[in-house]
Amino acid sequence: MPDLLLELFSEEIPARMQRQAAENLKKLVTDALVNGGLVYEGAKAFVTPRRLALSIHGLPAKQPDLKEEKKGPRVGAPDGALQGFLKAAGLKSIADAKIQNDKKGDFYIAITEKKGRATQDVIAELIPSVVRSFPWPKSMRWGSGALTWVRPLHSIICTFGPETEEPEVVRFDIDGIQSGNVTRGHRVMSSGEITVRRLDDYAKKLEAARVVLDADRRKEIILADAKNIALAHGLELVEDEALLEEVAGLVEWPVVLLGEFEAAFLDIPPEVIRATIRINQKCFVLRDPKTGGLANRFILVANLEATDNGEAIKAGNARVIRARLSDAKFFWDTDRKTKLEGRLPKFGQITFHEKLGTQAARIGRIAKLAKELAPVAKADAAKAEKAATLAKADLLTEVVGEFPEVQGLMGKYYALAEGIDKEIAAACEDHYKPQGPNDRVPNAPVSIAVALADKLDTLAGFWAINEKPTGSKDPYALRRAALGVIRIVLDNKLRLPLLDGAFRKALAALPKMIEPKNVKDAPSISPEEDLLGFFGDRLKVYLRDAGARHDLVDAVFALGGQDDLVLIVRRVEALGKFLDTEDGKNLLAGYKRAANILSIEEKKDNKKYSGEPDAAKLSAPEEKALASAIKTAENEVEAALKSEDFEAAMRATAKLRAPVDAFFDKVIVNADDKAARENRLKLLNRIREATRHVADFSRIEG
Repeated sequence: MPDLLLELFSEEIPARMQRQAAENLKKLVTDALVNGGLVYEGAKAFVTPRRLALSIHGLPAKQPDLKEEKKGPRVGAPDGALQGFLKAAGLKSIADAKIQNDKKGDFYIAITEKKGRATQDVIAELIPSVVRSFPWPKSMRWGSGALTWVRPLHSIICTFGPETEEPEVVRFDIDGIQSGNVTRGHRVMSSGEITVRRLDDYAKKLEAARVVLDADRRKEIILADAKNIALAHGLELVEDEALLEEVAGLVEWPVVLLGEFEAAFLDIPPEVIRATIRINQKCFVLRDPKTGGLANRFILVANLEATDNGEAIKAGNARVIRARLSDAKFFWDTDRKTKLEGRLPKFGQITFHEKLGTQAARIGRIAKLAKELAPVAKADAAKAEKAATLAKADLLTEVVGEFPEVQGLMGKYYALAEGIDKEIAAACEDHYKPQGPNDRVPNAPVSIAVALADKLDTLAGFWAINEKPTGSKDPYALRRAALGVIRIVLDNKLRLPLLDGAFRKALAALPKMIEPKNVKDAPSISPEEDLLGFFGDRLKVYLRDAGARHDLVDAVFALGGQDDLVLIVRRVEALGKFLDTEDGKNLLAGYKRAANILSIEEKKDNKKYSGEPDAAKLSAPEEKALASAIKTAENEVEAALKSEDFEAAMRATAKLRAPVDAFFDKVIVNADDKAARENRLKLLNRIREATRHVADFSRIEG
């Protein structure tokens, strides 16, 4: 079957756009082909700094023929209706139509056959459309043409044909650029045009012209060569996947070289060195395994094989890195001349949010809250308060101004340089954590208290002014803050009641002017309760990602007053294990049967069957046994819950399974005797109420 090869050759495509562009090209072209009835066997997209390419294997030579039936008017219809039908169907006379009978009578049917077009013609039509509407994040226009592309587009390859034959060029024109079968290799290390046929031929000729077509292969070459060079010098590569992806998008022919800078710069914090070299020169740093610290070497990736083995390239990069590190060292030395505490007054002149006051006011709130939360984290209250006071100070330093990604971390370095307590210094770094699902969670007591205080103040503040996340919008990263609190609490098994122990304390510290009653469109429920609902949703996301069922979280939260995250998770886990047993599954089925009967009868009778059933009216042995079992189970469940033994509570609930089964097997609920019927419906309600001690079974699926 024929194959398609497409290349769009241009000036350099920004590295950050390349992967998505390749995926977009593949999707847009293949979707258009499939929509046109052209199903393919396989497709792969490629990207280098100067080209987007796509190969599609196993396309048919033409579209399938289509047969279409169009129903017309009834036989004997007026001439006007018949003429309109003939025109719409493309028939010359009514004799060309067929007559088909259905329940309503005889109707004319027009059967038309549409011959499939040659695949080559379809491609010639769809590629220009894809190119003109391509979704680049940013694009440009050049010369006098109307076409917009990420960078000036120079040439287009488009060939199509079977493997056993010479493929043909699919001819089309895009803004004066004619499609063909010619490309170019490496900008410096090759010259002249390259005529290509199909993918294997294309890739081999590009390789010979010093272009590695596959981005993943370029990454493999860079990583392997960098590790080998490091190993040869007794060093280790500090791997960086994001940088590797970017560098692979900057070169078509990767050449890995080792550079060097002065050892005196190693006095700078290693994270600053790495940030300087990474951001400014797109180079990798190396670690000395003997010391565990950085080495005064770096790995750079050139885009050509230089005649001097890269000496000039290495020297040029080292010169730039030396200048950048000199700046970083100046910032580092200058910053240490002013103590962290000496920077705090400036926060009084910086607004955090127009409704939430200054950064100084916020720092004061966080410090107070950290002190109050210290006992929960088993932290020294004075240290927690001090750490929270200093944690944001590094935001006003030169290093953080230059490299915002090291905020917090630099606070730790400055604190240690001043001789401040190590726990306080660690909290300066850790209070931002965790910043994502893969980020570590603080586990030192002081760090825990400050990290919780920082996130809770953020949540309380924006909740109080009704600036909550909506849909996909979350400009203040409140979802991340809530997940951070959840992870800190659960990972450290903190017994922190959210309503009274966290939310109310955080809200109480806010300026009185922003109390919810003065905020337009304030929620009808209290901000504490609203926040708890938000945390419930975030907890469901967290537990679902960990493999738990969201409906079980709903079932536990629905009990009300559930604001201890550790207990909620333990209850959810115990409930999940219980429902995996036969007793759990059968009891759930029995509960749902009881709940359904109650719902139907209560709606029909327009009354609730609540309250205790009359023991004197329990006549059948099975209903007596069920009533007794419910009382016993409730007592055992209550005792188990008091001791926070949720598995014991589930085992006690499981004892209801047999008497519930027996009740439904032997007892008629809707008895003719009205008194007996009402009493039995109340007994069903007792089943519903008994299970609510452990969870709201109505929220459980299945």
